[in-house]
Amino acid sequence: MLEIRDTLPTICRGVTRALTQRGFATLAEVSFADGRRADVLALGRDGSLVIVEIKSSVADFRADRKWPDYRQWCDRLYFAVPEGFPLELIPEACGLMQADGFGAAILREAPLAKLGAARRRAVQLRFARLAAARLQHLLDPGARDPETLV
Repeated sequence: MLEIRDTLPTICRGVTRALTQRGFATLAEVSFADGRRADVLALGRDGSLVIVEIKSSVADFRADRKWPDYRQWCDRLYFAVPEGFPLELIPEACGLMQADGFGAAILREAPLAKLGAARRRAVQLRFARLAAARLQHLLDPGARDPETLV
């Protein structure tokens, strides 16, 4: 049985901690040009891009049919789920993480599907500008909403 603590923000914290330990910089809730919003976008030291789609329940997973659209924005696509989630529901074509508020274990590596150079540059630039805008907003809460600056 899933516990109350296994909410999206809790799982997100565990995922970002795990990715940071693997050398990635992370941002939560990143929107793309097509209107899709990734739960976590991670940028590797080598410029690689990872998206993690968080599913906190079976109902959440079954209601989401947009996840294949994320492939066009990353090199690797993962699902992150809490302990107790039926792992067999996650498509084999995606990586799989099991997460809680303290970290995440990668149970299955995501297949590599390298982005083209122009798309990679666009996503990296979006990542950098959004990170800078969010930092500015923390330093100056009266500044414009970070989401409108990217």
